Amino acid sequence: MDNLNEILRTVEKPARYTGGEYNEPQLQLSGFNFCMCFPDVYEVGMSNLGIRIVMDSINRNKNMTADRCFTPWTDFGDKLKENKIPLFSLGLKKPLKEFDMLGFSLQYEMCYTNILYMLDIAGIPFLKSERDDKYPLITCGGPCAVNPEPLADFVDMFYIGDGEESVVKTAELFIKYKNNREEFLRQASKIDGVYVPKFMNVIYNEDGTVNHFEGITKVKKALLKDLDSAVFPEKMMIANTEAVHDRVVVEVMRGCFRSCRFCQAGFVYRPVRKRTVDTITKQSCSLLCSSGFEELSLNSLSTGDYPYLKDLLKSLKNNIPEGTKIALPSLRVDNFESELAEEARKSSLTFAPEAGSQRLRDVINKDITEQEVLNGVKAAFQSGYFNVKLYFMLGLPTETDEDLLGIKDLVEKIQQVYRNMPRRSKALKINISCATFIPKPFTPFQWEKQATKDEIEEKQKLLRNNLRIKNIHFSWSSYDVSCLEAAFARGDRKLGSVLLAAYKNGCVFDSWDEKFNADGWKSAFESENIDINFYLREINREEILPWDFIDIFVEKKFLLKENKLAHNGTVSGNCKTQCKACGMEKEFVCKFD
Repeated sequence: MDNLNEILRTVEKPARYTGGEYNEPQLQLSGFNFCMCFPDVYEVGMSNLGIRIVMDSINRNKNMTADRCFTPWTDFGDKLKENKIPLFSLGLKKPLKEFDMLGFSLQYEMCYTNILYMLDIAGIPFLKSERDDKYPLITCGGPCAVNPEPLADFVDMFYIGDGEESVVKTAELFIKYKNNREEFLRQASKIDGVYVPKFMNVIYNEDGTVNHFEGITKVKKALLKDLDSAVFPEKMMIANTEAVHDRVVVEVMRGCFRSCRFCQAGFVYRPVRKRTVDTITKQSCSLLCSSGFEELSLNSLSTGDYPYLKDLLKSLKNNIPEGTKIALPSLRVDNFESELAEEARKSSLTFAPEAGSQRLRDVINKDITEQEVLNGVKAAFQSGYFNVKLYFMLGLPTETDEDLLGIKDLVEKIQQVYRNMPRRSKALKINISCATFIPKPFTPFQWEKQATKDEIEEKQKLLRNNLRIKNIHFSWSSYDVSCLEAAFARGDRKLGSVLLAAYKNGCVFDSWDEKFNADGWKSAFESENIDINFYLREINREEILPWDFIDIFVEKKFLLKENKLAHNGTVSGNCKTQCKACGMEKEFVCKFD
């Protein structure tokens, strides 16, 4: 550690590694020492609200401590390895291998190799089978944890669902059974939302599909039923270098009632739970006044669907510091109003029609009409916007060339709406972004195949040839990255060996374009004799899925029903209009007003 100051002078953005941020909590070692590990760089992790909530949940309790660590960029990581300095936490400056427990936040499948990278620099064996009691327990949570199986070889325990309460419950158990790790894991596995892979075996068929599970074969997700009284940080640390989202972020509500059939978050975060206007106002004032930020972001999966949004905006205007900008992300084009446009004002506005034709929007249950899209952009133009970003997906189930050409038709109609505006001081610019559709667990599309590389490239070519229009910019995602994301999203335990091989091939920071190593990944699948196409295929509806032992309270028969409706091109609507009996109603009384 004596060499650390010298090393920091030689690396990019040394402020990533120093700690000492404004509002950093004063930490002391305790009966339970936890380090929240974020498998991406400091600027990304410091913007994540979820890890702040989990840390605050722990630090509010006596005899519990939560510190943090982010993935070091390769320049600093290489220097640590060269100088035999183990990766350390930012607050206590304590080596990760000396903590009781590490908690990795799984936000994106392409960050999985970063977990191995952090363990490597920390001097902690990759495989849980190679770690004895002198090493910390390795845990994971976050949205990708709903299918934990690709990481089962490396992780001792997963948190499934809302983590605020379950992480504290396991901390209490750890203190009680600190000298008996086996008993701790046994007791922890009884807590809703906690999955311990060692207590479940997977039996496979000869064709590689799952035959059955043995051991603890059902894990219920943790469900926080009262969001309004839930833990929420009163202060936020101010990053030493500019964070990706450099503003105050307040969670307005959790869950979404829209039921878009491709959207994993819309199903795994059910049901909709809201904070009151009073609670959000108090939290906003506390965070703004303690941080000095001049922008407030009201976050949720669909902020425009918050039933008291206008009352909230009025309350905030009357209470937060004068001049504070209010950002409203996740506004839907069909409920976008001029009044909200004024509040959400930025240089550009983002809408996600997802599909160009009405037929395909019905297939995915997007449940918005072309006229609603045009009304939404008109409201934006009336409020002074002249830059619009539109998000679509390629390779959706049942998609045709006609559906794709619907994107061009929609863009031309949006241009016409702008031409009809009485006052146009600037030219309209439209940015079109097309991501490859990825079938995700716990969605009605979890059985669908992913389009092949040739198919996606043909779709991209069709759009490129038809979107050569002035002031239109068309971009698309990397198929190779999307392919890997799909494989690990729907993967099983057999992918653990591929992940380890990929890391040994130099794959790290795979979500960063300049770091993505396609050859390293290809070699990893070949060396482990695993065909990636097995995870990209269409799945038989009768097949046992690798994540079927997890209960998110949305029943499989409901997802199958929605899948059939999709192939019939039938809209089922949203949960607010009418309960669709997905299974959640057996666990929670859903309220939308």
